[in-house]
Amino acid sequence: MVGRVQCPLLDSDREQQFLKAEREVELHSAELKKELHLGDLVLFQLLYIIGLQWIGTAGKLGSAHIMYWIPAVLLFYVPSAIVVVHLNREMPLEGGLYQWAKLRLGDLAGFLTALNIWATIVLVIASTVSQITDNLVYAAGPSGAWIAENKGVTIAVGAVLTGGLMLLAVRGLALAKWLHNAGGFVLLLALAGMVLFALPRWLRGGAAVAPAALTFPAVSLLNLNLLGKMSFAAFCGFDGCAIFSGEVRDANVARTIRRSIWLAAPLIALFYILGTASALTFSRPADLDLIAPTTQALSRGAQATVLLPALVRYVAPVVAVLFICNLVGGSSLFYNAVIRLPMVAGWDHLLPGWLSRLHPRFKTPVGSIVCISIAIFSLTVLGNLGVGAQESFQLVNSAGLTCWGLTYLVMFAIPLAAPGEKPSWGVRVAALSGFLMTLLYVVLSVFPVIDVQNVASFAAKLGGVVLGINLLGAWYFRRVNQQR
Repeated sequence: MVGRVQCPLLDSDREQQFLKAEREVELHSAELKKELHLGDLVLFQLLYIIGLQWIGTAGKLGSAHIMYWIPAVLLFYVPSAIVVVHLNREMPLEGGLYQWAKLRLGDLAGFLTALNIWATIVLVIASTVSQITDNLVYAAGPSGAWIAENKGVTIAVGAVLTGGLMLLAVRGLALAKWLHNAGGFVLLLALAGMVLFALPRWLRGGAAVAPAALTFPAVSLLNLNLLGKMSFAAFCGFDGCAIFSGEVRDANVARTIRRSIWLAAPLIALFYILGTASALTFSRPADLDLIAPTTQALSRGAQATVLLPALVRYVAPVVAVLFICNLVGGSSLFYNAVIRLPMVAGWDHLLPGWLSRLHPRFKTPVGSIVCISIAIFSLTVLGNLGVGAQESFQLVNSAGLTCWGLTYLVMFAIPLAAPGEKPSWGVRVAALSGFLMTLLYVVLSVFPVIDVQNVASFAAKLGGVVLGINLLGAWYFRRVNQQR
């Protein structure tokens, strides 16, 4: 009987604390500049979610890739959009998933979520250095083949990229958003180009592999691994725009972000499905470049066409330069997202106050920018020690995405189990589907999809990085919480 009397009071107290925490975040967000429109957010979604390397990963399945993209869309992509829209409608706050986890599951869950997102983006940007270097090979032509495995060039590219991102981030989204928009537009241009080159072979025959086939591949550990990567790893990221909630111009932030998600979703799905089919038109699965498959597809497509033979030799360099611009734009978007997480954690006094201190003119967190630049460059150097370019890329990228997978497990758990949550059954079913697909990816992420020097060493490095990040984060939180 006593329990029945106390429960409503506890729920009321919890709701009051929830509303108070929301108001505090909104007060801090009022200092930020409002730079983002709906069109910016749509292109942001394209750039934040689409990973060019997943076309190569899907291509490993050959013509059957379509039978994996379809369940990936239905079991993860659409459910993740439903859950993000639901949570953002309730909590349209700067910091996105960090705020959702903190307000619904507690400070520790929020802090570890932010830490894993931070680690994800830092690791993903570090892995992008390998993609930029690989595209430099295409830009330089046959004489530039030596660049691919030259670690000095890779580290130099990392230094230039990190320095440029740091300067641009200090200036803020007023300037950076134009680079992000250009990066998103390049993706649409690339999709149109790949389909244009591949279409004649789809209609008349002559493709290296049939672009799509409605047959299921054999069930194996490798294929389940690929399914996990094609669902979670390829389609995660709808939560990204929510990080910038405090910088959206429209007063109804939740509505604007919801619209951006539904506008971007079909474009992203089409990019992956048609992009994979186009890549297989000119390359067999064993020959696909796992780092820059779209550049490879456009280059081979141009070489195979007879429309402009005099210009064919210029196509690969031009395409490579365009994709370098896309990768730089994507890195800048990720970078601008990640610098805001230490800022909002500083608002909660979980990190030193200087990480939240804003530039007097541009209103950007300079301390956070410097720290993250150091982390990205350090990981670029460490990730290239003792392994080849393809293995280095897979290791750093997989570690980052596994950290992201942990944050999505938290996100999907909120509608299923968090106190104070009252979602519809549709949202709960979507959350359960997304949770299981994410779990599949996290469990199988330690197994590489390429040949590596030592599988056990690869798994140990990846697991060690992810476990170390979370143990260090839990220790730090406990120490700071005791001081608080």
